[in-house]
Amino acid sequence: MGIWSSMWTGVTGLLATSEKMSVIGNNLANVNTVGYKTQNTLFEDMISQNVSTGAGTGQIGLGVRVAAIRNDMSQGSLQTTTSSTDLAIGGNGFFIVRAPNTSTDYYTRAGSFLFNKDGQLVDSNNDVVQGWKVDTNRVQQLEAQNQPISQVPIEGALGDVQMSQFTLKARPTSLLTMIANLDSTATSASPNATNPLFGLEQNYHYTSNSSSAIAGTAFDYSSSLKVYDQNGATHTATIYYDKVSNSGGKAYWDFIVTVPGSDDGRTIGGVKMSSTSQAGLLMTGTLTFDASGDLINESAYTLQSNATPTTGANGSSFALSQWTAAKVSNGYPLCTANFKQVSGASGTKSTNAVSFGVNLGLSNLNGWQAGAASNAQAAQDYYWANPTNKFGAIQGFNPATTVTGNNVTTNYATSSSTTYASQDGYAPGLLQSVSVDTNGVLSGTFSNGQNQQLFVIGLANFTNQWGLRREGNNLFSATLNSGQALTNRPNTGGLGSISSDTLEQSNVDMATQLVDMITTQRAFEGDSKVITTADTLISELIQLKR
Repeated sequence: MGIWSSMWTGVTGLLATSEKMSVIGNNLANVNTVGYKTQNTLFEDMISQNVSTGAGTGQIGLGVRVAAIRNDMSQGSLQTTTSSTDLAIGGNGFFIVRAPNTSTDYYTRAGSFLFNKDGQLVDSNNDVVQGWKVDTNRVQQLEAQNQPISQVPIEGALGDVQMSQFTLKARPTSLLTMIANLDSTATSASPNATNPLFGLEQNYHYTSNSSSAIAGTAFDYSSSLKVYDQNGATHTATIYYDKVSNSGGKAYWDFIVTVPGSDDGRTIGGVKMSSTSQAGLLMTGTLTFDASGDLINESAYTLQSNATPTTGANGSSFALSQWTAAKVSNGYPLCTANFKQVSGASGTKSTNAVSFGVNLGLSNLNGWQAGAASNAQAAQDYYWANPTNKFGAIQGFNPATTVTGNNVTTNYATSSSTTYASQDGYAPGLLQSVSVDTNGVLSGTFSNGQNQQLFVIGLANFTNQWGLRREGNNLFSATLNSGQALTNRPNTGGLGSISSDTLEQSNVDMATQLVDMITTQRAFEGDSKVITTADTLISELIQLKR
């Protein structure tokens, strides 16, 4: 019996080492496979039989078998590429891909992705990469409020990363920022004996035959910037400034926001603004500076769609009482020009209004404080009725809740100049390239110069990643042994970061595999010798009958 069992013991060794050699061969075959994870073969001895010995009962093993074939999930080396959609994970996690037209998810470390004809980001098997859409509305809201964005906001559930269109639609300007220094030594260029707080508004007279609605000598300083309407067309917005006076250690200026009168598409009180002498005049207001030249408060007034025009020597216009406190959104006063002449869009409070905020350096999410003038005439009346506190009604924002931006209009004793100007609108554009940052945020660069965040690539991890099942094609699937996928953003929840223009290479160590091959070969030879030797013994045993 011992000779026969030794032969079968040798057979188990041949079978086990053959399987290990298959694993080694597979590892070496995939040494250049992107994201491949090495497999290691573990052996275990088989049950032993009891035999009698001089010392009592002993045991003789009956061979060997493969105990497990385990995946080595260690990080592979990273190799740079020339494709921005080649992605590698630095650390833990797997990319999530979904088979087309199914709900079946697979997991992979092979990040060789491309956009297909349908705009989907796919792997080489046409499985679609999964992620979250960026909440662009929330991004724009936070930007308008000058709020820091520590983590890109997302919307909806995990789904296909798919470009619905390769164009970026036009975005109308929603915030115009104009930061200037206004020369504190200036004097009023538009003095008005009746309405000194609103000299610029009083001196604004548009006619279709004039190149400018305000004389070049009627203001101390002006600055212009292009803004966009909802179709992506540009219009020139100009802010004019004029000194009012110094009083009580403070300096007061008035300002107006204008666009070309011919661009003004509003209909106010049933009258087309383009036919009035105030066409293109969108906002009038005041600025208050402290003794150090820092902007500390402001007021702003606009016309609403139900304002009542009056006819005078200069044509139709609007009395100061029709200029009411501007609507405040995201901390900034709004104005609108209704460039496209949309019905129900001529006032900032109108249903279809496309308005833009005016940022001169201050913001207040609570809007105007109680006691601020409800219209320009009320502010002017207060000025005359309160000689010891003329400017009290134009302190529009509550100082306790007003936020001073990093850039703010100043009133220093140096020449007037624009120190910073920006607006957030843009024309339509075509997608030119994409990029992915370390947090997995996929952004598109468009022909209009805009860079917009579009998606956040999703990653998954498992309680037992060694329990994943290999599905071929560089894919793994979840099993009961691995546990369910735990999905999250890159760089959160213990997941790794993303490297763009990079692929993770196979983690196969050729030197180790070749040494394993040699030892496996020798083990196979030894097992075969056991069989041939046992055969010789059996042959000798049979010879005994002769």
